[in-house]
Amino acid sequence: MKCFKLQDLADMDDTQRAHFVNGLPGFKSANLIGTKDRHQQTNLAIVSSVIHLGSNPPMLGFMTRPHSVERHTLENIEETGVYTINQVHSEILEAAHQTSARYPRKQSEFEACQLSEDYVDGFHAPHVKESRLSCGLKLIEVMPIQHNGTALVVGEVEWVQIDETAVADDGFIDHQQLASVAISGLDSYHKVEAGTRLNKAETDQPPSRLTANAAKVTDE
Repeated sequence: MKCFKLQDLADMDDTQRAHFVNGLPGFKSANLIGTKDRHQQTNLAIVSSVIHLGSNPPMLGFMTRPHSVERHTLENIEETGVYTINQVHSEILEAAHQTSARYPRKQSEFEACQLSEDYVDGFHAPHVKESRLSCGLKLIEVMPIQHNGTALVVGEVEWVQIDETAVADDGFIDHQQLASVAISGLDSYHKVEAGTRLNKAETDQPPSRLTANAAKVTDE
């Protein structure tokens, strides 16, 4: 097993280092961030950094890259205060990946990538009609990471739209049924199969399963 030290990472070319470091966290969820500016111009961008920040109130966060060039998604969120997070599934994988291309501000990724805008009444930001799980969020704060110029965007969930057959009685969301896609690194997409659920851990009891299925992630 090789130990890569900081200087080893610094010696990599930019592409190699980006692939390597992005792959360190392993599998991450693939999501599309939907926004619209005050002039009604929509934007859609794929991200792999959505994280759970709390359940009461329900809060999610995602990371943005350094604002050294135009960041349409972040600019729209700061301008309007709302956005959507939309699940990527296997049937829209290629279209979702295409949103990472650098389209000009006046060209919507919805149209360019052949994905459909949809709206919840009274909510300014569009969600992806083809997604099987979408959330509408209001901006709580943008937390700058001074060390590298990135930022954590923190939002509170205002609504969730989901195929209800994928929601168990206890609230568990079955992402296998939704055909959700995971990302490894920058450009490797995978499908999720049969997860394992465990009972709540107790100090006086050994681990036990809610289901007998083993968790498995495979190449898409």
